[in-house]
Amino acid sequence: MKISPRCSVGRRRHVVQRVTPYSAEAPFAIWDGLVPANQVMHTYRTRLRITQKRGQQTQALAATVNILDQAGDVLLRIGRIDAADASWTFMLFLNATTTAVMACTGVAWAKPTTNPASSRCGIDPE
Repeated sequence: MKISPRCSVGRRRHVVQRVTPYSAEAPFAIWDGLVPANQVMHTYRTRLRITQKRGQQTQALAATVNILDQAGDVLLRIGRIDAADASWTFMLFLNATTTAVMACTGVAWAKPTTNPASSRCGIDPE
């Protein structure tokens, strides 16, 4: 396992590279600092609406939004795993001591099934 600190958007994160039997090296990051669950819930509720509108494939996004909503002001740490082939990104919501995963969601980076520009202006995609 290789750990290296990296800065991103003003928050520090640690990148851990692991080799698993299912993939080549997939980067794993856990950001320093804590954030209230209800604060990130609003962001992920918006992402849920956008991905549904675009027809973008997700895993457990609705369940994650519900868990974050129920957690209220509980402080969380955020982690991220990118698939080795860059097809998926998984976000992990960990407890403050990083000893338990509170929620996890994945979003595919495939092209959406509808044209986002046309869906915003009410025009059917070609």
